[in-house]
Amino acid sequence: MRRQARPSRLSVVVLHKIAMSTELPSDTTNSRNLWVGLMSLAQLISWGSLYYTFSLLMPVIEQDLGASRVEVSGAFSAALLASGLAGLVVGRLIDQGHARAVMSIGSIGAGLLLLAHSRVTSVAGLYAVWIGLGIAMACILYEPVFTVLIRRWPKDYRRSLIAMTFLAGLASTVFIPLSAWMIEALGWRDTCLVLAAMHFFLCLPIHLRMLRDEPPGRLTDDRIAASASVSDGTVASVRALATSPAFVLITVFSFVFMGLSAALSAHMVPLLRERGLPDAWAVAVPASIGVMQVIGRLVLFVFEGRIDPKKLDLIIPLLMPLSLLLLLVGGGSTGAALAFAACFGVGNGLITIVKATAIAAYVSRDRVAVLSGLQTLPGAIARACGPIMLAALWTFSSSYTVGLWLLMLASVVATGLLAAAQKRALPQS
Repeated sequence: MRRQARPSRLSVVVLHKIAMSTELPSDTTNSRNLWVGLMSLAQLISWGSLYYTFSLLMPVIEQDLGASRVEVSGAFSAALLASGLAGLVVGRLIDQGHARAVMSIGSIGAGLLLLAHSRVTSVAGLYAVWIGLGIAMACILYEPVFTVLIRRWPKDYRRSLIAMTFLAGLASTVFIPLSAWMIEALGWRDTCLVLAAMHFFLCLPIHLRMLRDEPPGRLTDDRIAASASVSDGTVASVRALATSPAFVLITVFSFVFMGLSAALSAHMVPLLRERGLPDAWAVAVPASIGVMQVIGRLVLFVFEGRIDPKKLDLIIPLLMPLSLLLLLVGGGSTGAALAFAACFGVGNGLITIVKATAIAAYVSRDRVAVLSGLQTLPGAIARACGPIMLAALWTFSSSYTVGLWLLMLASVVATGLLAAAQKRALPQS
């Protein structure tokens, strides 16, 4: 029987310092910049601790539990699927005005489950914890906070949303080295304790304070309808909005690009090696993509308001097929690979913003939460299927070339679907 690890003295000190540094000012909740800044901090911690740290935990968990990589990585896949299913309920709750409760409970749940994670001794326990963490992700990651932001500033939300994705986009930059250091210094079990403390003493107070004066949400469809109008001037229910051409087209657009991003991210290193890139560059190029995502968001933040948002929404997705074309025609050229990384990184980073704002801009600002919730399950399926489909195409043709051409074609078609959604957009009240 495995000996249960006890928290080290160092981890206790770290927990104490976190707890003592979390008092929030009481008179600043009406400040838009402070609101965006603190909610971005909560996003950075949530993404960093729940999403990016898993890859660092995976090898040490394999060794400690005596499990295979397939078994351990499957826990994260289960978390993504659980997040997609939970998003359906979370979206409706937030649409009804319960964002403060949902995100606060999500922070508590994430903290408790990370505490449980520090005591996992079996693969079954690992899966149970990560399924729960997947539900917590649905409560505290981008979709809920984007909805509240759009509801607070319905006519001027893009710049704040860009700022939030820019700051939260640093999660991998901050947490990958931080978590790696903690795992080395404290061990993975005590690292989970520190991550749990971040949710209890940082994220939870932020959600309780910043969402205290949350704008009222919509009631159920039986009591009040959404405020987006259909062509005859009547109001539309969630069912009508969810079956509208604009929403369906946006959902397919999001599905394609989520699958494309997941497929390329999973196969990036062997793909670049196959193109003839030296091993050092095959590692360096993917590492540069995260930096390009942040740079792209920073540039967009600076130039926001100077370009028609509808045109921008169509230009950004085209960076993805352009990146694939550069990779296909560039052979083993290092310059072509770097150009690919720049276009893919900027495009992938900015598509997050396009997907976040498309529903509000073209379907309904008032029902963003529940409509985004309806997209979480297709999104989870796309992320799960994308890498498998690209692997199957590679197995079929013994090369990534066919898969890259198909992904490029699919991304161009998906961009056309977004253009069609713009033409079929529902007028906003």
